[in-house]
Amino acid sequence: MGAAMARHTTGRKPYRGPGPARLPVLGVDVGGVIVRLAGRDEDTSFFGSRPLETPAVDGVFEALATLTGATFGGRVHLVSKAGPKVAANTRDWLAHHGFFARTGIAAGNVHFVRERRDKAPVCERLGITHFVDDRLDVLAYLESVEHRHLFLGGGDDGGAGSEHSAAPDVPPWATVTRRWAELATLLAAAR
Repeated sequence: MGAAMARHTTGRKPYRGPGPARLPVLGVDVGGVIVRLAGRDEDTSFFGSRPLETPAVDGVFEALATLTGATFGGRVHLVSKAGPKVAANTRDWLAHHGFFARTGIAAGNVHFVRERRDKAPVCERLGITHFVDDRLDVLAYLESVEHRHLFLGGGDDGGAGSEHSAAPDVPPWATVTRRWAELATLLAAAR
């Protein structure tokens, strides 16, 4: 076997220098990041009788509008774990609140998965470089995402999503924020 043939059978690709710079792509979870979390027994949660009345997280529309235009150039995707009922409620909520017009995010950039770990292959396929979620366990799955942000400002139940709760032990690959204004500043600087 010649040297050229041996080189191709090792499974390693030959080095061809640095690749093209990746454009930043933002991924954002919905529940607890865009839509405020409420207790399951409340009427204004996605699980109650009036899901359209579930409030947005403070500052989310303004922050996403700025990020979608300036920093990410329209490359913003929503990636959410939801079954059929919650996915339908989410789409209805986004339409009811004028989400796409207010943020500039394309309506086709909404992706639903059935299991939290399934966000990882979606992020990889979309080339997501930055992701915001309110669950550390989800962020741990997203190994291909360079910038992972744990958002703790989207709950009003005093639980893990509450602004007043203590941050869990956070590994060095995650950045914790509690307000969209702060998060938008970090994301704009992380290009």
